[in-house]
Amino acid sequence: MRSRRNTFTFHQKKKRITSKLIREIFSWIFVTLLAIVIATALVFAFGMQVKVIGDSMQPTLKNGQAVLIDRALSKIISPKTGDIIVFLPNGNVNSHYYVKRIVATPGDKVQIIDGSLYVNDELKMEDSDLYDKMEDAGIAANPIKLQSGEYFVLGDNRNSSEDSRSANIGIVKSGMIVGKAWFKLKFEDYRGGPILNHY
Repeated sequence: MRSRRNTFTFHQKKKRITSKLIREIFSWIFVTLLAIVIATALVFAFGMQVKVIGDSMQPTLKNGQAVLIDRALSKIISPKTGDIIVFLPNGNVNSHYYVKRIVATPGDKVQIIDGSLYVNDELKMEDSDLYDKMEDAGIAANPIKLQSGEYFVLGDNRNSSEDSRSANIGIVKSGMIVGKAWFKLKFEDYRGGPILNHY
């Protein structure tokens, strides 16, 4: 008896270039380009990274620690007391970035008396509880009235900080502010890699 042999034939359909396929390719190209544009805009707005120089912000920020800056929203929403900002003193682009905390905003009166911070003639009790007494009042030994767009900043490590008390830095004007600290990179997780801490 003659055995039948099963023969399988595979027919591969040839793909034809149709208008539907062309539309699909162009839609993928458009989506990819749009994603690149959005990513670029986000990097420009939020992606700036600044390293802290010195120990003036300890224990909040350590020397060499990286901070991500929000450059967009800080231009729309004015910084407030307690915010950590990044600025160039006197707008000097050749200077390194300074990272300090805002302690007084436009309209406030600032003075340092016996090492303690007074804003609008009131002792900042929470400030006294958190930070050391200041050995040098600098220009804030006399009352300073902040005008529109002016901010008074201090480092968290008050006795090891060059800030608004120093004549060469002084009052920080809004035009000097690069942005508000958004995230700090922390290098102490168990894997040894950076993690983000939101402010």
